[in-house]
Amino acid sequence: MTTRTMKAVIPAAGLGTRFLPATKAMPKEMLPVVDKPAIQYVVEEAVAAGIDDILMIIGRNKNALANHFDRVTELEDTLHRKGDLTKLERIMQSSAMADIHFVRQGDPRGLGHAVLRARKHVGGESFAVMLGDDLIDARDDLLTTMIEVSDRRQASVVALMEVDPESIHLYGCAAVQPTDDAGVVRITSLVEKPSAADAPSNLAVIGRYVLRPQIFDVLEKTPPGKGGEIQLTDALQVLAADEEIAGPVLGVVFAGRRYDTGDRLDYLKSTVTLALEREDLGPDFAAWLRTLAATL
Repeated sequence: MTTRTMKAVIPAAGLGTRFLPATKAMPKEMLPVVDKPAIQYVVEEAVAAGIDDILMIIGRNKNALANHFDRVTELEDTLHRKGDLTKLERIMQSSAMADIHFVRQGDPRGLGHAVLRARKHVGGESFAVMLGDDLIDARDDLLTTMIEVSDRRQASVVALMEVDPESIHLYGCAAVQPTDDAGVVRITSLVEKPSAADAPSNLAVIGRYVLRPQIFDVLEKTPPGKGGEIQLTDALQVLAADEEIAGPVLGVVFAGRRYDTGDRLDYLKSTVTLALEREDLGPDFAAWLRTLAATL
């Protein structure tokens, strides 16, 4: 656990169009992964890394996010009267584990713009950015490692993961050089969603960042890029090209367990994987899956 105060920013203003019609009236971040909304896994990860001040960047029709992390006294009273203390503890956990704030993005102008909306809340300190589509297994200390590297090297740090070269067009991609730290690379350039032929590596940017506050000045000057949006990748490219602005941009190469909930098929795979690993669900669920597979 980190020993200093750091804030986290969770951009959650997207429309979730890949999950329509389920996300017509419900934020995609509230889609359940087993029995918790995806966004709660992300908040729990931040808290496990020692972060208890979290800002969510939301859009319209995202009130369910605030409601989930608020108390529901009627439900608490009902569970208490019934003596269902296990469920009572679980629902109270989501409202007590962190100090969560909300600000609207306003215009949907991309991830870089969403991060820029956090400037007043973050102030002049380094901060974490955590995307809700990427769930990192609680047994893997990715964010804690990134914070430690950022502090020690006075650097912005990006999480990287090796992917199939044929899938690199779905991600930001990093060109890197080795460092003296095992599992840590220096990022020399970043490309947003390149073709396999143009990609400088098979190291994809996944949804965890620890950023120095100078990123805000760069984002203010970053023009719209791919998709007509202000890309965080473009701002990081500026920092990587000139280390005098805010120190180096480093990458922590993650080889642990990551669950992608931003794609429908991967969302289903993530839900099944996490359910199988649960002590209360896994054995019976695995037996059922074997039976089902035998009939296919």
